[in-house]
Amino acid sequence: MEKATFYPEVADGPTNGSAYWIHADDGVRLRVAAWQPEAARKGTVLIFPGRTEYIEKFGRTATKFSRRGYVSFVIDWRGQGLADRIADNPITSHVARFSDYQKDVAAMVNAAHALDLPKPWYLLGHSLGACIGLRAALEGLPVNACAFTGPLWDIHLSPIERIAAWPLTWTAQAVGKGQIFAPGNKRQEEQCYVLSVGFDENRLTNDPEMFQYMVYQAEMLSDQQTGAPSMGWVFEALKECRVLSKMRSPDVPCISFCGDRDVVVDIKAVEDRMERWPNGTLELIPNAKHDILSEIPEVREDVLTKIGDFFSIRQQNH
Repeated sequence: MEKATFYPEVADGPTNGSAYWIHADDGVRLRVAAWQPEAARKGTVLIFPGRTEYIEKFGRTATKFSRRGYVSFVIDWRGQGLADRIADNPITSHVARFSDYQKDVAAMVNAAHALDLPKPWYLLGHSLGACIGLRAALEGLPVNACAFTGPLWDIHLSPIERIAAWPLTWTAQAVGKGQIFAPGNKRQEEQCYVLSVGFDENRLTNDPEMFQYMVYQAEMLSDQQTGAPSMGWVFEALKECRVLSKMRSPDVPCISFCGDRDVVVDIKAVEDRMERWPNGTLELIPNAKHDILSEIPEVREDVLTKIGDFFSIRQQNH
């Protein structure tokens, strides 16, 4: 595989990271990166990022896993990071079909095999990554266990917004306007979220240092940023969440975390899914916002410790 552009100094992760270009089977170029500690005895964590996220954002998370003996393997989904942009306007968060993300998953799995990343494999999915990850697990993703943070198993919308969203986004798709911005995100039509809000109004974290870290990355990696979602993205997300909600949970051990102040995802949908997940556990974190992996230090440390312990138990059962 060809080495890809990578910014380890901005990622603030382990020193041994490498990035590669890969291609989905429809020709879309993607980027993956692996942080491989010398003593990677416990296996590999496949990290599925959220909407607008990119590899470098997970540097500090990779450091935590590296210290526990895990490889971290991360992807830039199509339409974000340094992967090919799908929309004509590159700031737009857009995908043609949610099923296309599974092409990215397949390419990532092929790359993990090509790099001979140590097994067993585990899945950590954040937000959109948890939606993609649930579908992938249902379709046989070869992982021993799953962990999800702020899972996007439905979008947080008021009843009125939900009633309006379906016909509005469906119509935009039907008349070929799926790439136009969804309403309600005006400031993000020109720049990414963390550059469009102040710390006090942000929906992601209660930790000012982590928020500043995200701002720093956004400023340093300006070509990796995406902003508001498109009409098409919102329609595809609503449709995928509705379909997934009617499916049984996969037979894979799972642990999930959600902040009780999360206003990005529908917490009720998360609770409903985890109630129907055999060997599944959900922890609602008091006062936490959406980006659990960027929350205050006590929350980050607690969650990543619990995920590491959860994976370790499954490794022993491997």
